Amino acid sequence: MAKGSSLKPGAWGDLGNGYYRNPILKADFSDPDVIRVGTDFYLVCSDFHYMGMPVLHSRDLVNWSIIGQVYTRLDLDPRYDQMARYAHGSWAPALRYHDGRYYVYFCTPEEGLYMSSATDPAGPWTPLHEVCSVRGWEDPCPFWDDDGQAYLGHSTVGAGPIIIHRMSPDGKQLLDDGVIVYIGKIAEGTKIYKRNNFYYLVIPEGGVETGWQTTLRARN
Repeated sequence: MAKGSSLKPGAWGDLGNGYYRNPILKADFSDPDVIRVGTDFYLVCSDFHYMGMPVLHSRDLVNWSIIGQVYTRLDLDPRYDQMARYAHGSWAPALRYHDGRYYVYFCTPEEGLYMSSATDPAGPWTPLHEVCSVRGWEDPCPFWDDDGQAYLGHSTVGAGPIIIHRMSPDGKQLLDDGVIVYIGKIAEGTKIYKRNNFYYLVIPEGGVETGWQTTLRARN
C-alpha cells in the first residue's frame, strides 16, 4: 500500500519509491490460490455468500483485474438467495491448469465438493458439478500425476486430518474413500505439488491468527 493522497487515480503498480499502489477490488479475497500459466497469473478466493467467485488476472502479481466469474449464484440451498448463508459458501478454492483446461474445486461446509472447468480463465465456466455430496469437508486441491492419474486432497472443518482420494481423470468423481496422509494441529489449506520426483504437501497449521506453514514430502 502506498502512503499519501497525491497519487493520480489509476496509476497502479510500482511507484519507484518502495511502495505499490493497487486498486480496491470489490469482492471477498480470503484464502487466495494463485497459479501461473506461461507469463500470466490467475487467482481465485473464497466466496462466502455472493459475488460469484471472481477470477483475477495479473502479469506481475501487483496489478490485478477481475476477468470473469466461476459461477454467478449458488443454488445449493434457498438460503443462499437470502441474507442467511454468509460464511457458508465456497471455502478456500483451488485453481489448477491441466491438459488445456482450467479447473476450480471448492467445498461448502454443509453441501459438498464441487468443481467447474473452462478452456479460458475468463470463461465461460461449466455449470457447477457435484463431485461428492458430503458435510464437513474443506480446502480441496486436485492433482494430476505424470501418468494421468488424478487425486483430490482435502481437510475437514475443524480442521484436519489431511485426506487424499484417487479421482477420475476428468476430475468429476472420487474413486475411493480416501487415505489419511497427515494429522496435525488444525491442518488445512491442502496444496499438492510434484517437483523432481517428490510429492509435496503444503498446508497451514495452528490456526489463522498464530499458525505456521508446514511442508511435507514423499516419494509416492
